[in-house]
Amino acid sequence: MNNLSLYMITVLVWGTTWLMINYQLGAVAPEVSVVYRYAIASTLLFAWCLARGTRLLFNLFAHLHFLGLGLLLFSFNYIATYMAQQHITSALNAVAFSTMMWMNVINTRIFFGTRIEPKLWLGAAMGAAGILILFWPEVSVISWTDRTVTGASLSLGGALLASFGNMLSKSAQGKGLPVLQSNAWGMFYGTLITALVAWRRDLPFNFEWTSSYVSSLLYLAIFGTIVAFGAYLKLMGRIGPHKAGYVVVMFPVVAVVLSVLFEGMELKANIVTGIALVLLGNVVILGFWKKGPELVRWLADLRHYWFDRKVVVNRDC
Repeated sequence: MNNLSLYMITVLVWGTTWLMINYQLGAVAPEVSVVYRYAIASTLLFAWCLARGTRLLFNLFAHLHFLGLGLLLFSFNYIATYMAQQHITSALNAVAFSTMMWMNVINTRIFFGTRIEPKLWLGAAMGAAGILILFWPEVSVISWTDRTVTGASLSLGGALLASFGNMLSKSAQGKGLPVLQSNAWGMFYGTLITALVAWRRDLPFNFEWTSSYVSSLLYLAIFGTIVAFGAYLKLMGRIGPHKAGYVVVMFPVVAVVLSVLFEGMELKANIVTGIALVLLGNVVILGFWKKGPELVRWLADLRHYWFDRKVVVNRDC
């Protein structure tokens, strides 16, 4: 799969998870829902590996990498982000977490010595400004109390943990550890760690047997976790965390567009301006003006896939 497809899949899928998470908030504690999400995802990944005969046995060195991925990408960063939203609005949480883009740029320079091109700083600045404008009506009315500072600190901490997880995944891929098995083991360790945190906090491991909760949980586990993380980490291994990290700016834009289409959000000037800036920053960082033919081929392949699929389904009917 080419880089453009991996990028589009990551952005579109993670953009839809914001809607799905709304159906997870209720009778079940968020941390417990995260445990269920990663338990399902890791089980399915292990089953897929076994069905394909893919190697699952690794040495201690590899498992230390997997444990680190579990801690940084599949556990503590989610816990910090969920805890942050108990203190601040989702808008401020999204703005704070989008700083992972900058953290990836800086950490890539620190850990891998990657030369950062000027266009990357320009594109990142456009993306950050776009996200701030996009959520400005909510952010501008925030009173900077101790509660707000606590929530923002937790969100920034979650973003930093995720960025460190990106660096670890990049390093693991450089050492030849495959993404599929790394995700399976990383999600397994993340499940155990998050379950331990939930147990220590005396959170009940209850379950909500409603269609909305179960369907959203399965969507988050399969698409939001297996598909999106697989695509993102594969992309990151190819183009580097400093460029792939821009997806954290793009998927809030997708979430806002979906809210306009399906939740009746009013299309205001700040939304249009913010989205335009984010997209322009995307063009600058990833050089999409050079990818016109590739984008056309990607859309044509997508059209042919769905058209052919529709024809087959109609024939079967």
